[in-house]
Amino acid sequence: MVKIAELFASNVPRYTSYPTAPHFHAGINGNVYRDWLAELPPDMPLSLYFHIPFCDTLCWFCGCHTTVVNNYTPVREYLTVLFEEIRLAAAALGRRHPVRHIHWGGGSPTILEPADIERLNGTIRDHFNVLGEAEFAIEIDPRGLSSATVKALANAGVTRASIGLQDCNIAVQQAINRIQTDEETLTALDMLKSAGIASLNLDLVYGLPRQNLESWEATMDFALWLNPDRLAIFGYAHVPKFKKHQALIPQNLLPDVEDRFHMAEFAWRLACDHGYVAIGLDHFAKRHDTLAEAAKAGRLARNFQGYTTDNAPALFGFGASAIGSLPQGYVQNAPAVPIYRAMVEAGRLPIMRGIALTDQDRMHRSVIERLMCDLKVDLKKIARQFGRDPEVFSESLEALTPLVRKGVVETAGQSVVVDPQWRSAVRLVAAAFDEYLLRQNAVHSVAV
Repeated sequence: MVKIAELFASNVPRYTSYPTAPHFHAGINGNVYRDWLAELPPDMPLSLYFHIPFCDTLCWFCGCHTTVVNNYTPVREYLTVLFEEIRLAAAALGRRHPVRHIHWGGGSPTILEPADIERLNGTIRDHFNVLGEAEFAIEIDPRGLSSATVKALANAGVTRASIGLQDCNIAVQQAINRIQTDEETLTALDMLKSAGIASLNLDLVYGLPRQNLESWEATMDFALWLNPDRLAIFGYAHVPKFKKHQALIPQNLLPDVEDRFHMAEFAWRLACDHGYVAIGLDHFAKRHDTLAEAAKAGRLARNFQGYTTDNAPALFGFGASAIGSLPQGYVQNAPAVPIYRAMVEAGRLPIMRGIALTDQDRMHRSVIERLMCDLKVDLKKIARQFGRDPEVFSESLEALTPLVRKGVVETAGQSVVVDPQWRSAVRLVAAAFDEYLLRQNAVHSVAV
């Protein structure tokens, strides 16, 4: 019998990229990024991410780069800098590339005033060729969401909204400093649907303080009653050494590893019982949703926003802390707004760190992405794609031996298959192919 606490004793990355962000370095700067941009083929389709690092309250569980503001002035000033960064990147490209996907995240993008939503959208479209079929997604904080904001989002062309729900229980909400009534959530969904933004996601989090299986079941029941197109059910990452405000959550209020595992498994069973298709580690979609169709066809992708149908070969990140992914490697903007502002105002692309990819990196990234997306991978196929002998993965396969013995994963020849009932352990399987994991003392979250 598998001992849950023993199985999930290791802390591992979330693998929204490979190599993961802790391995980025200052050798990749704005000059390197400018060269990389100039090398992109003129018609290469792009994906664009815009980071709005402001909220009006601090959620203690939050792992995002954000700042609490009590007036709108810092937000307005930040947008001026963001617009200039867009112009700098567009000038480095020298041409209006087609765009297939846009995502606004934060922080809280809905902190923007309606007029500034229009200004940001206009600036994007002035400098990039946003295709008519492009998906335009935004993260929504339903607390205080106004009809004017929703109308501005609809006018901007938003096609999909992800609404933060987290947990419905008042004791849990108090423990994470995020009070959100069921009525606020329901009203937000109704306004979005009425405005024509019909593709809706709900974001839930398990492993929060004061959560238990009974309260979690009530949250899941409410989420399923709301009937979203997709559900993202994340495990809370408690890393107070990295996110200082998380120290406001006492360790003794957090569910243990076994409770986290049972919450994740309960959510999986309940969502599937209600007709959702399990997507990778922690997403669920209705059977005819594009995400479910991509998963079925083996076309599912994973990036910094999680699972996606977006397969654009380049992702540009705009705003403080935003990460971009290009064929040549990863880049990250300065996380601190004052440093980000100073770099942009000096006419510099605000890249502070990144990493150039080797063919070895790309090969291991392909393995990890397929595991995270499909729960299986054909190592022989990937090795041949990179002109390598499949034996290149022999050490990784050997590292999987303990998980094979526990029945978590099967390795037959050059195939690796995670047992669906152990999908919560897929990050542990992926870690066996991570050649960077032991190189630095990076901070990662519990594996479930």
